[in-house]
Amino acid sequence: MCSQYKSLKPFFPVIKTREEILKEITDSEVLSAIFNSWTEEQQEQFLDICSGIKGVKMLYDSYIKEIMNPETNPDRLSWLLSVILGQKVTVKQQLANDNNRMGDENSLVITDIVVELEDGTLANIEVQKIGYLFAGERASCYMADLLMRQYKRIKNKCKTNNKKFNYKDVPPVYTIVFMEQSSSDFKDYPDVLMHTFSHKSDSGLVMKMLQNCIFIPIDIFINKLHNEGINNEFDAWLTFLGCDDINYIVELITKYPAFKPMYQDLYDMCKNVEEVMHTFSKDLQEYDHNTVLYMIDELQDSVDAQKVTIKEQQAALDSKDAEIASLQARVKELESKTGNSKS
Repeated sequence: MCSQYKSLKPFFPVIKTREEILKEITDSEVLSAIFNSWTEEQQEQFLDICSGIKGVKMLYDSYIKEIMNPETNPDRLSWLLSVILGQKVTVKQQLANDNNRMGDENSLVITDIVVELEDGTLANIEVQKIGYLFAGERASCYMADLLMRQYKRIKNKCKTNNKKFNYKDVPPVYTIVFMEQSSSDFKDYPDVLMHTFSHKSDSGLVMKMLQNCIFIPIDIFINKLHNEGINNEFDAWLTFLGCDDINYIVELITKYPAFKPMYQDLYDMCKNVEEVMHTFSKDLQEYDHNTVLYMIDELQDSVDAQKVTIKEQQAALDSKDAEIASLQARVKELESKTGNSKS
């Protein structure tokens, strides 16, 4: 797409200019200290976002939780989930995060929104900024957590209503994972934008299984966007969530005007420079923290793999040593027999 727009300010007049933002920052010792703690690249990124020179990837925790808040704007999340699940769904309420969730749930996970749909289905929306090599194992734990939570909710509800519990009353659960940077496994499917996993029998027997997981690689979609543009509601949502190119944002709000109020909410937030700077700092710290955790996991995997290789090599050497020792013993035995024969 050829660059046509230099700023989003014509579409959102509330946006402040770069000069106005910098003046607010330099006039405050607190804001200046925060601003100067960032790298030059981070400073430019912040100024570009707040002045509308660049859009925002809504996958940042503070942005998506504000813009997609199920308590204040349930219709937005209902629309997104309807597009993903391929059926009309309505978000009934947001549920509090489960403090008993297994595993180190802060690692690499940016957003964690759990909602109950009108039919009782639970949906957990996760955002991972960095693709994790063991996405399948991790997702299985997420689904197990969510299903156990659903089971407990239904059982407690039956107890409260003096109703006998029946497993058939337990609605399904969905874990939906948006990945800004997907792992290498997903790169093998460059034309697939949504991977849905559910339990199926190899015999053809159909049973109602409750766990479902959907992976959506945003980075793969962005590559497609550059070549094909926005063609449907699914494309529209992934553009909104993962694209910061203002030309595509203009295309998005032109084709799908319902997204314009969402961006308007964002730029209303940006009017409060102090608040948005604190939010931006928090997101940067969280991203750096998660990046370090990812690198530690990667390094540990590498170390573990090297240990296995070394162990295998040592076993091979031990085997060779044993073989050499056996051959040497055989040579001595033959030499001994030869010597005895001569005598």
